[in-house]
Amino acid sequence: MREPPEGVDFEALLAIARRQWLVVAVAIAIAVVLGISYILTAVPLYTSSVSVLIDRGNSEVVQQLSTIGGVVDDEASVLSQVELLKSDTIALAVVDKLDLSNDPSFMSSEGSVLGSALAAARSLVNVSSWFVTDAETADETDAKRRDAANKLLGNMEVSRVGRTYVLEVSYVSPSPNLSARIANAIGDAYLVDKLNSKYEATRRASDWLQDRIAELRQKALASDLAVQKFRSANGLVAAGSVLVADQQLSELNSALIVAQSDTAKAQARLQRIQEIIASGQTDAIVTDVLGSSISNELRQKYLDASKREAEITSRLGANHIQAVRLRNEMAEYKRLMFEEVNRIAESYKSDLNVAMAREKSLNDSVAQATGISASANETQVQLRELERESETYKNMYQTFLQRYQEALQQQSFPVTEARVITRAVASQKPSHPRKPLVLALFVVLGAAAGSGVGAFREFRDRFFRTGEQVRETLGLEFLGIAPLVADGKKAAKDETATGPRFIHKKQSVSDYVIDHPLSAFAETLRSSKIAADLALSGKACKVIGVVSALPGEGKSTVAVNFAELLASQGNRTILIDGDLRNPGATRAIGQHAEAGLLEVLIERRDPHGLLMTNPRTKLAFLPAVVKHRVPHSSELLASLAMRELLNSFSSQCDYLVIDLPPLGPVVDARAIASRIDGFIFVAEWGKTARRVVRQVLETDPSVRDKCLGVVLNKVDQERLKLYRAYGSSEYYYSRYSQYYQEGA
Repeated sequence: MREPPEGVDFEALLAIARRQWLVVAVAIAIAVVLGISYILTAVPLYTSSVSVLIDRGNSEVVQQLSTIGGVVDDEASVLSQVELLKSDTIALAVVDKLDLSNDPSFMSSEGSVLGSALAAARSLVNVSSWFVTDAETADETDAKRRDAANKLLGNMEVSRVGRTYVLEVSYVSPSPNLSARIANAIGDAYLVDKLNSKYEATRRASDWLQDRIAELRQKALASDLAVQKFRSANGLVAAGSVLVADQQLSELNSALIVAQSDTAKAQARLQRIQEIIASGQTDAIVTDVLGSSISNELRQKYLDASKREAEITSRLGANHIQAVRLRNEMAEYKRLMFEEVNRIAESYKSDLNVAMAREKSLNDSVAQATGISASANETQVQLRELERESETYKNMYQTFLQRYQEALQQQSFPVTEARVITRAVASQKPSHPRKPLVLALFVVLGAAAGSGVGAFREFRDRFFRTGEQVRETLGLEFLGIAPLVADGKKAAKDETATGPRFIHKKQSVSDYVIDHPLSAFAETLRSSKIAADLALSGKACKVIGVVSALPGEGKSTVAVNFAELLASQGNRTILIDGDLRNPGATRAIGQHAEAGLLEVLIERRDPHGLLMTNPRTKLAFLPAVVKHRVPHSSELLASLAMRELLNSFSSQCDYLVIDLPPLGPVVDARAIASRIDGFIFVAEWGKTARRVVRQVLETDPSVRDKCLGVVLNKVDQERLKLYRAYGSSEYYYSRYSQYYQEGA
């Protein structure tokens, strides 16, 4: 089976367009007529627009004077102004200013005949208007105002111009002057509403602020007095912004840190000099040793003696008396240097004791000051709370006092955040209906409707149209097409075949393959013969059944012409009408027969005596003469008598063609399937659903397995062109037709 194409099948789309273009064209034509009718009957409407600028410059001036009213600087604020323009407040203000509720031209139904009729009908149906009392007058007036406001809002449109702060207010009306008046009134009402809302807001704010300021003044005084009393009661003396106790504690901590550093330094010096003394190092020195003149003098003498001792030892030997004396002097100098180091160590020890005593004293002072500061801090927690409360009340008092003064100024400051930059004028040309746009819209709608109808027709078109559909749906061989032939013409009468034993054809379609041997129909039947010869090559006599899924698909016509074709080629051919309930072949070529298949099967009559022949092609035909309904037709076809009949005919002919009943309504074909060598399946083009044929063949596997192929019957050759695809046999049908000749 062929793989479906990937992506969009443009060939299929073009084929659908070729098939359904007339439906789309008719729909577009209807839509154009409706559009023109609408354009000719529609009431012309005029649009006037007024432009309002949300002025940020004025907003900044207002913001400097008061924070009430805000600054319009974001999209949400601009959209809020759009909704304000669409509100009932603005609409009712315009209605009252122009007295629109009592304006007949405004309250009318815009001049349309349908609107006038509906208004008149409503006035007649409204029984309550017949009995109006004085008590209902106020309610009726308010209702008229509301109706006028709703009508105004329905014909008004507010839009933002791009990303700017300009709002365009448009009003549509049958009267250009009325449209301009209402648009300008909307802009004026918006500005007045902005002024009134600002005045009301500032007035309410000033009244509330006045009461709030008096209350805050008393609270600020009371909280400040509480702070001063608390300081006096707890002795919290402050030097600037810091308590005295905290200042003393800070200074003592600084001194303690210095003392601890001095103690650590003295400890380190003492430890180092003690290590030198303990190790007896002559070359190890400390800072104070370098600064001592005695130590430096002794060290210089030690070095001179060492130098002379080395010279004498090298010249006179180590045991020379001068060398020995010098070594004794060196030992004495070393002892004296260590005594000087011990003296310096004692001074370091004294410095350490002094530093430790000072550190201890400062530790005691810090501990005492810490206790005092901790006690003061616990009390200061309450003091800070009182100070914060006092500072808060003081700031609030100052802020509210400033706001109060600003609110007083704002009440008399006539500045809003908006202004009208373009006023509306009466339009000279109607804005509605937009004829080209309306006509284009109707064309689009018509095309859409036509496309929808065409798509629905394509979706509902589930019939066999091409051989490719036969192969894909059924998996069977496509034998060819049988063109639609008009069957109203009577067959030519053969003067030589006048007896009851001869075939008499009622209509010429039964003899079509003989009269038109070069037609496409004849070529399809030749293809069927070749398929039978190839599939049944080992059979001496080929028993071929012609079936269909539903009645009326023309299988009897195909069976008769197929048998005539076989006979005309010199083959011994017998045609049997096996449809014992609706013998179509008998009605077509043997309606005058008095006995046939039923008499052979039931009465055991000799079939050779009941055969009818066509002297032109030598075709033998066994009719089925049904004089009353046969309820057990399937049993008759599956009976032993039928088997004997087939065996008898098989020994006398080359082809035995049986016109069988359709598979859908009866089971006769299934009953005789085991005795049929091959089936030719006939499906009506454009009428028989693919699903029905598939289900019928799936239900009868014995028929499907022996099916030689499918013939599409009653094909409309002109419409077939609409279903052709590139590369298919239908696509090249015009070139095939050079080999066909439908004429005699």
